[in-house]
Amino acid sequence: MAKASARHILVDDEKLCNDLIEQINNGTDFAELAKKHSKCPSGQQGGDLGEFGRGAMVPEFDQVVFNEELGKAHGPVKTDFGFHVLEITSRKDD
Repeated sequence: MAKASARHILVDDEKLCNDLIEQINNGTDFAELAKKHSKCPSGQQGGDLGEFGRGAMVPEFDQVVFNEELGKAHGPVKTDFGFHVLEITSRKDD
């Protein structure tokens, strides 16, 4: 089964989400932005979600995490929770 590790920043506002992506793309540390802005408890760990398999997260996460480029800020990813910046830190296809 495919597994991936990712981190995210959860915010209420799409504009803020886009701003955070721009900051990350310009070299601002992802983990620091997660600690400062994320509404998810994972923000205190730099947004780290750990390792998970396909289907463990909401479908919008799976679409990005199991298909997009590693090490890049993706988003905004809209879910029922809000808007996410996602970064895939590793992926293994079994």
